[in-house]
Amino acid sequence: MIVITGGGTGGHLSIAKSLCEAFNDENIRPLYIGSTYGQDREWFEGYPGFEKTLFLPTTGVVNQKGFGKIKALSKILRQAFTCKALFQQKGVKAVVSVGGYAAAPGAFGALMARIPLFIHEQNAVNGRLNGLLKPFAKAFFSSYDVNSPVKDYPVSKRFFRAYRQRDELKTLLFLGGSQGAKAINDLAFEITPWLHVKGIKIIHQCGNNDLERAKAHYKKLNIPVKLFAFTQNLDEILYESDVAIARAGAGSVWELCAAGVPALFIPYPHAASDHQYYNAKALMDEGLCTLMRQDALDPQKVKSWLEKIEISSISRALHQRIEPGSSKAIIKEVLRGSQ
Repeated sequence: MIVITGGGTGGHLSIAKSLCEAFNDENIRPLYIGSTYGQDREWFEGYPGFEKTLFLPTTGVVNQKGFGKIKALSKILRQAFTCKALFQQKGVKAVVSVGGYAAAPGAFGALMARIPLFIHEQNAVNGRLNGLLKPFAKAFFSSYDVNSPVKDYPVSKRFFRAYRQRDELKTLLFLGGSQGAKAINDLAFEITPWLHVKGIKIIHQCGNNDLERAKAHYKKLNIPVKLFAFTQNLDEILYESDVAIARAGAGSVWELCAAGVPALFIPYPHAASDHQYYNAKALMDEGLCTLMRQDALDPQKVKSWLEKIEISSISRALHQRIEPGSSKAIIKEVLRGSQ
């Protein structure tokens, strides 16, 4: 049996789903271990690709203080012993961590049971857990690490199917990540009338916390907008879109890349180690995206960018920047290393 562990946010969970799909193609149904917190249940409770799903009461350690940090560590340690016993009982051959605090019990449980641990780091800057565990991993996968045995990001094949050659801006997507982004929502509200006058269709993923505000805003303006809080069918949304304005979580960066959607990235300013900035900077350095800091966000500059962007060449180059099949390449390494 193979275990996939990790989660908390959509970026981690999208990797888990992509790897699960690749294992399924090899007639393997992994066990999934996540957390009772975050979005893990929303994504995977009852998901048919996994043989079984287990959600443990673990929380992050980094943002805790004092006794809260000790309590969080204690929970992780207890659940690590639970995972160790489960792995031994099930005859687990390998554990694949996709990062996030939800991965801690399973990853430590694997080391305690002397089961090969494989880690995928999604961001340009290693997370603290992944940095701690990297020396003990059988293999460490990262699109930003020159020593990674597989360098392409594990994007689901659905996003490659969402590719089409874009030649002009007909539909603009505001994408704030799985939890939404107030700064991106505010920008959308500011430039929506201008977009409407230009005849540009608007798709807006605003997050649950801002859904009612967004509904009221667009109703007041009487402008047609495809508005939603969150979707599991982002590939279909990307297929409709010509250009995106988005956060720079690694999942979003590489899914937009696979679908060939040119983007303006506005990194979340409080992301650990500023990793969202560096996720997008890798593409910006190749001339494949535009990057604006949130505190320097200017609607007039955004309008100017939208008027000047060379959609056709960037769309084609983005799609060529990432190869499909990375999930299969990763599970091939996992299966070989677990023998």
